[in-house]
Amino acid sequence: MDKLEIEGGVRLSGEVSISGAKNAALPVMAASILGPGENLISNVPQLRDISTMGKLLAHLGMGYHQEKGKVILQSKNIKAIEAPYDYVKTMRASVLVLGPLVARTGEARVSLPGGCAIGARPINLHTMGLEKMGAKITLSRGYIRAKAKKLRGATIYFDIPTVTGTENLMMAATLAEGQTILENAACEPEVVDLANALISMGADIQGAGTSNIRINGVSKLKPLKYRIIPDRIETGTFITAAAITGGEIKIRNCSPTHNEALINKMRETGTEISAKKNTLVVRGPERPSSEDIKTMPYPGFPTDMQAQFMALMAVADGTSMITENIFENRFMHVAELRRMGADIRVEGPTATVKGTKTLKGAPVMATDLRASASLVIAGLAAQGTTVIDRVYHIDRGYQCIEEKLGGLGARIRRVR
Repeated sequence: MDKLEIEGGVRLSGEVSISGAKNAALPVMAASILGPGENLISNVPQLRDISTMGKLLAHLGMGYHQEKGKVILQSKNIKAIEAPYDYVKTMRASVLVLGPLVARTGEARVSLPGGCAIGARPINLHTMGLEKMGAKITLSRGYIRAKAKKLRGATIYFDIPTVTGTENLMMAATLAEGQTILENAACEPEVVDLANALISMGADIQGAGTSNIRINGVSKLKPLKYRIIPDRIETGTFITAAAITGGEIKIRNCSPTHNEALINKMRETGTEISAKKNTLVVRGPERPSSEDIKTMPYPGFPTDMQAQFMALMAVADGTSMITENIFENRFMHVAELRRMGADIRVEGPTATVKGTKTLKGAPVMATDLRASASLVIAGLAAQGTTVIDRVYHIDRGYQCIEEKLGGLGARIRRVR
């Protein structure tokens, strides 16, 4: 099992280029089910989750080919309608094939994903929406079965904004009869990117990026040719890495407007950030100031940046309060940061972080994707050597992170 070994204390400098967004690429790959023919998706990161989605689509009978930065999907024939447990258990986003399969073939059978390390994320809102669109939903032996001769437009209200729920039902609605309205929909850039991809296929969608999305069903869609947006969480991770090391880096091929909540908060810590169309220049402070955050759905502070920001606050001047409002079990990195000397106390959904001048390198273990990123951030600033175990988590969401950080001067290497 691979590990990352980091010798801290180096101020990062140089330039880094951001990869395409995994969380945008996965639903767009699922959308290729809706457009019979050859689908070409570019700016796709080379990550394990991308390969898993490709294998799932191949299991459905689609042709799948991945090369550097591109995925080609041949969706002329769909031969299977089941997403088996073996795929869904390793990648929760596999459930995104549910909506497009029902829309195109009239039937889908998808394994229940269950919970995950950062908390339960049930898909009852997905199935509720499909039922309102006329699908018959049954649950048996850990599988959801959805069946409908033809989906019909409906008004669907989400009790809480759900990104994958919004995406699944938006895809299903593109081929439904009549108009579908999604109320209290998720507003994330990845939802907008999927809508833009579907529009390029001939879908009629208005309001993506707002809480009210309207989809007028069409009779058919064409294959897509689409470029994925940059990864805003990878961008935020590198912003935090520059800040915690007091470094100065240029981040290319990013979308600053997708990171406004984080950028504004980072500026309050004393980090200097200048933004252009697709470039950020980040200058870290000698020591960051403490700041409070509360994670919220987009455009609020992203839950996927909470762990990395906590690592920064662990060395800040003062005490900060970090409140996690999205997932109930997303503080598992706290115990590992404490091993490095961080002073953190957790009470319910709030962590109180009392900044210390220095962290100490230590052997630590990654528990999930963003937790592993926080340990990398902490290791960059720590005195001595940090060894991070179970880095397969970070490989799910960051393409060649050790190479990118190494290009900025970090002393980091993968130990196989």
